Amino acid sequence: MPQLRPLPLLLALVLATLASAWLNLNTGSAHIAVLEALQQVDSLDHQILLELRLPRMSTAFITGALLGIAGALMQVLLRNPLADPYILGVSGGASVAALLAIMAGASGMMLSGSAFAGALLSTLLVFTLAHGRGHWDSTRLLLTGVVLAAGWGAVISLLLAISPGTQLHGMLFWLMGDLGFSRTPWVGSLVLLFLLPVALAISPSLNLLARGELPAASLGVSVGRLRTTIYVLASLATASAVTQAGNIGFVGLIAPHMLRLLGARDHRLLIPGVALLGGTLLLLADAISRLIIEPRQLPVGVLTALLGVPLFLLLLFRSRQLNNE
Repeated sequence: MPQLRPLPLLLALVLATLASAWLNLNTGSAHIAVLEALQQVDSLDHQILLELRLPRMSTAFITGALLGIAGALMQVLLRNPLADPYILGVSGGASVAALLAIMAGASGMMLSGSAFAGALLSTLLVFTLAHGRGHWDSTRLLLTGVVLAAGWGAVISLLLAISPGTQLHGMLFWLMGDLGFSRTPWVGSLVLLFLLPVALAISPSLNLLARGELPAASLGVSVGRLRTTIYVLASLATASAVTQAGNIGFVGLIAPHMLRLLGARDHRLLIPGVALLGGTLLLLADAISRLIIEPRQLPVGVLTALLGVPLFLLLLFRSRQLNNE
């Protein structure tokens, strides 16, 4: 694979992000001329744009960027290219807490706060159980996360079975991943602004860890501390993404794969690249989800799964071809 030039790739990703954001703003049940609506302050179109479409567009991008970064970090942490942000059960904890909040009649900030608290609780449980008496490795962490995720799945099934019929629709939409009730993602934006520079700062160490723990340790990397840092960062990104939009699959799995197939294996390029690509993918998926059964809307998590499965299989096939060449 030839060495990829960082600037042209990042520029192409920025342009793709801007184009996807413009498409997203122009998509909806009501046709709106975006530039005219911005100038007509007292118009209904202006209100729709500022109060509905801009928050939804920004939430889609921030959520996709967080999932992309979380996916790249998880794949390094677990040394498994098939790892995704949800593999350690963070989303399961958030889902259980969110469903309990919906059953209690909560909405808005209370619902988001409950989901975030559930995600942090799940993160703490996985870390505590995997850490044991002072030592943990990637295999132990993965097994603990998978078992806890299965437990959360059983609790989710129980809650759906006993929930009132009037609340079931909202609970299912949240579980499928939905951007229909998006608000301005202040918390997600702050998390992303914190996450990006920290992830970039540890990128050289991520490059070494990707080659193996022993080579990284021999070159002076504190492997235990680095693994803990990666786990905390990936869990924080996943918790923020799930809180904003529910469970949206495949974005955090596909975005790192696509960039690696393009030759972006250096994490100093991969981290900002997956943020842009993850945001772009979710912007496009959200726009398509509003068009495919218009005027009704398809939950964006359903669409990412429908498109993600064949796309991921195609990426795996392409990766195998490149490895055989």
